Amino acid sequence: MLQQNSNNQKNTPKPASQINSETYARLKAEAASPYRGLRKFIYISCAASGFIGAFVFFFQIIAGRDLDRTLPNFALQMGVIALMVFLWQWETRQEQQK
Repeated sequence: MLQQNSNNQKNTPKPASQINSETYARLKAEAASPYRGLRKFIYISCAASGFIGAFVFFFQIIAGRDLDRTLPNFALQMGVIALMVFLWQWETRQEQQK
């Protein structure tokens, strides 16, 4: 059988005065910029992918294999890395300003 709560209280949210100030600040920051952690994870993932691609294309350039296609691909991978670094720094600056 299910036991009922003896005081029959519903789960009501605590007033802001009863919430820890650190928790309140974290929740307020998350509300102001949702999914910041997810965006940073995506930046890291894309930068890692760009780094691996640049690594491969760099050694293909050194080997002299199909330079007509390898150089633009290498430049694209370097652009992806540069874009992710820029977005990471922008996100960090936005976080520090708040």
